[in-house]
Amino acid sequence: MTIADRPPVRTVKPGASSPLGPSLTADGVGFSVYSRHAAGLDLLLFDAVDDAAPSRVIHLDPAVNRTADYWHVAVPGIRAGQLYGFAADGPWDPHGGQRFDAARVLLDPYGRAVATPSAYSRSESGVAGDTATAMKSVVVDIGAYDWEGDRPLGHGWRETIVYEAHVAGFTADSSSGVAPGKRGTYAGFLDKIPYLVDLGITAVELLPIFAFDRLAAPAGLVNYWGYQPVGFFAPHQAYASGSGLTSAVDEFRDLVKALHRAGIEVILDVVYNHTAEVGADGPTFSFRGLANDDYYLLDDDGGYIDDSGTGNTFNANRPIVRRLIVDSLRYWVQEMHVDGFRFDLAAVLSRDEHGQPMDDPPALWDIETDPVLAGTKLIAEAWDAGGLYEVGSFVGDRWVEWNGRFRDDIRSFIKGDRGTVPAITQRFLGSPDIYGHKRREPQASVNFVTCHDGFTLNDLVSYDAKHNEANGEDNRDGNDQNISWNCGVEGPTSDPAIERLRARQIRNFLCFELMSLGAPMLLMGDEVRRTQSGNNNAYGHDDALSWFDWTGVERHADIHRFTKSLIGLRRRIQTVLDVPADAGLLDILRDSSTEWSGVRVGEPDLGPDSHSLALTLRADAGALHFIFNSYWEPLDFELPKPDVASDGWRLIVDTSLDPPDDIVSDIADAPQIEAASYRAEARSVALLVARRSTDTPPRRRTK
Repeated sequence: MTIADRPPVRTVKPGASSPLGPSLTADGVGFSVYSRHAAGLDLLLFDAVDDAAPSRVIHLDPAVNRTADYWHVAVPGIRAGQLYGFAADGPWDPHGGQRFDAARVLLDPYGRAVATPSAYSRSESGVAGDTATAMKSVVVDIGAYDWEGDRPLGHGWRETIVYEAHVAGFTADSSSGVAPGKRGTYAGFLDKIPYLVDLGITAVELLPIFAFDRLAAPAGLVNYWGYQPVGFFAPHQAYASGSGLTSAVDEFRDLVKALHRAGIEVILDVVYNHTAEVGADGPTFSFRGLANDDYYLLDDDGGYIDDSGTGNTFNANRPIVRRLIVDSLRYWVQEMHVDGFRFDLAAVLSRDEHGQPMDDPPALWDIETDPVLAGTKLIAEAWDAGGLYEVGSFVGDRWVEWNGRFRDDIRSFIKGDRGTVPAITQRFLGSPDIYGHKRREPQASVNFVTCHDGFTLNDLVSYDAKHNEANGEDNRDGNDQNISWNCGVEGPTSDPAIERLRARQIRNFLCFELMSLGAPMLLMGDEVRRTQSGNNNAYGHDDALSWFDWTGVERHADIHRFTKSLIGLRRRIQTVLDVPADAGLLDILRDSSTEWSGVRVGEPDLGPDSHSLALTLRADAGALHFIFNSYWEPLDFELPKPDVASDGWRLIVDTSLDPPDDIVSDIADAPQIEAASYRAEARSVALLVARRSTDTPPRRRTK
């Protein structure tokens, strides 16, 4: 915009403290920002994101433009697309918790879009007086979008199959077939929705899409995962295929709308536990320069308490921060139609202003009881980097949890570790030892074996140790306790016997993940054996190491088919057992009689040297019989009587068999088992079904 193109400057108006952030009015834009200890505050308006100086500076008069701790102004003549920032003056007293610097350009904590200049450098951003390298906020007309009747879907947890994915990494690779201009974008992701539908996914859990600092990583790497937010209301602009300053807002909404049309919910991985401003030596983007002592947990000397492992910890139970978190969540539900949230390091939200755990943290109860959020999915990563571990004890009634114990116990059992059988009796049935005291349904447990943080499923069976040399930290970073087994050779191999074993182990993991009670979550690409070459901490690699390699869909068609068939089996178990269409696997298991066995019926071996187990589940319409053999030799398992009038047991899954015999989705095609026992090959899972004959009426159910 040239000077001649600018609208005429009009006298500003006092504005109002509410609403926070930018708000479009009939003749301009109102702004409101919180800064309790600021002695003065300026609104900076810019013509272009790379400008070295603001085109206009509006000084806010505290006698006119301040109400309590809020600074506000209404500016006529500006409109959506306006770039802006704040400059806050006040005491520089780090020991007292104050870090004001009037020369820095500050983002609006409630800004709806963030623009990053071409000259942006993390080491230079926010340097006193250098506005050319500073990120700027952008005014957005959030109402200028046609949702075409879209609403959040409201799928129940019983029918939910979660797929954890990275927006960019899903289509960034050229093998995706997405047009070059759309690869790694919201629009590119939209093109791959049919793949997710075909796989059977009902919800995507997207790694952080809040505006983040891409350069918050060691030299030579980038912040690929996105866990360094600079704003909680703005979608990440780099994921937009368009060049407009606010194109990410509508492109993200296009993606949500398209996913909803396909019957897939959108869950956001949200980071309310820290920001990209890191420790005392980190850059100042916004919060530190406006109200450092309100937004962050500080010790008695003004130092940053680090329970997030990133250098700072958000002061989640401070009133202004509680308000920001809830306002942000409401915004993503009301304006962006998001269906749910997975809270990164959610245990941080239970810490008080001194960093100590609270019995009834207001922040969590604010979220749980908010009426706007009443229909959303709330998922807690119920631990933090400060040692707080709240799996099974996370506050609230609506939250479900990433079940880290499911991950670890299933890994140990399938690997063949000693003493793991007793835990399997709990994990497979929804972890009642963890959640039973809350009288929670099994869906309180989000069951996963892998996630973005750690090995992929392929690497879990291909590496004994992490291989993070590409991260530039001499392989010191990342978790050393992976509970993995390489099946005999470290890394890639051409040995067909090892490859068959690895594929079998992958199928074993998928069986536990997709057939256990609880809500299953798959990691992007596990269904096609995506590999990170043994890197279990690929946070800084926006490259082929992290991206979805779409050639795997054909190269590992056996695993893709097995995964798809298992999901279908979980979702369509009622057709296998001929039960009412509104019943599902969880209903059948909940209403069934349960019997654990070993190689002999009714005699489970729970001793430390046992590596096998069997489970029979009986319902009116039929019965299911699971055999889990993690022993390195075949075992003959005695089969129980189905206890229904049927033609006996039929085999629908055996992970030891070569594809396509490893799974059948139609019981009519399932081979009948005539013998009184079934030989389970070494390191395998089998599932048998007995369905009541159609000419035999089912027993009447009693409650």
